Amino acid sequence: MPTMTKWKRLRNAFVERQNHSQNHSQNRRAVVEFVRQAMTPGRYAREPQRFETMRANLNVALAFSGIAIDRSDELSAVTRAETLTEAHRRADELRADLTTRGVHPDVLRFCRAELVADNYFHAVLEATKSVADKVREKSGLTEDGAKLVDTALCGSAPRVAINDSITDSQRNEQSGFANLVKGTFGMFRNPTAHDARVLWAMSKEDAKDLLSLASLIHRRLDAAH
Repeated sequence: MPTMTKWKRLRNAFVERQNHSQNHSQNRRAVVEFVRQAMTPGRYAREPQRFETMRANLNVALAFSGIAIDRSDELSAVTRAETLTEAHRRADELRADLTTRGVHPDVLRFCRAELVADNYFHAVLEATKSVADKVREKSGLTEDGAKLVDTALCGSAPRVAINDSITDSQRNEQSGFANLVKGTFGMFRNPTAHDARVLWAMSKEDAKDLLSLASLIHRRLDAAH
């Protein structure tokens, strides 16, 4: 039916496959293969930023079946989840700890269950993306990554200045801040080129420290001119 939503069409296709299958296990394999094919990294070559968020959300749902999909579209067995309580508990604990630290509100909004259910890395990655968004907002630029930092924060007359850049000390501070932002982007903004980073088994303590770093950057950008 043309008016039927996509998820309903997919569900009906899977139901029909199961009803006409002599061996129901074949239906399970078909569904699993569909998931694997849908999450093939090559499909996201033009929109790599979508891949990790979609994989994190998918793994929350797959956890109820005791499986997870990694970055190379391979499925593996994991401890089967019964509820979303654990994911929400982890997110709530992370948010509470960061609130106690006084972390910037623009960072706190990335402490969501769907981001921390699979790996705290995703919360850090999304928070880092928000730093780039703020640099673009403050500078009026459209670039990303190191090029964005070089154009917005570097040079004798930076588009976004965290101080008056009159003394050597102030100019050094501006340069150091630019390097800090650039280094943060280099670690987290391009997961497709840093496989080892994405596969970090990041602890909550690491995540809190890194999100605090993103908070510091946000505050300095808020006060910049």
